[in-house]
Amino acid sequence: MREVTPDQDRVFIWATRGRSWGFRFVRRGGLTDPLEVYEAAFSDIGDDPEACSRTGDKVALRFPDPSGRCDASGRPIPHDFVLLGPWADGVKSLADGKQLVWPQVADEFDRIWDALEPPPSQ
Repeated sequence: MREVTPDQDRVFIWATRGRSWGFRFVRRGGLTDPLEVYEAAFSDIGDDPEACSRTGDKVALRFPDPSGRCDASGRPIPHDFVLLGPWADGVKSLADGKQLVWPQVADEFDRIWDALEPPPSQ
């Protein structure tokens, strides 16, 4: 797995939900509208709660919140990522992807998941 430098820390799409706010893009990977890229990357994954799938130069990852957090209805919170560019290089498994991306967003999610309003997309 290739090391990603800090100046590349926004080059992935991250969609999730919080305790009281619904599913949304928290990071847009530098795209104005990441929906098309997200849908293409996740097209073969369906509703699987954990997945890692490569499509061309992109990697789709989905995994439940590592801290076991749930939303207000008691549903486990999923984290969906589309890794782009250097983020996708060398990711061959779900474990690789989690090891690469979760440390980059864990503190941020700690701050936002319990907010009443969703955070602005980046």
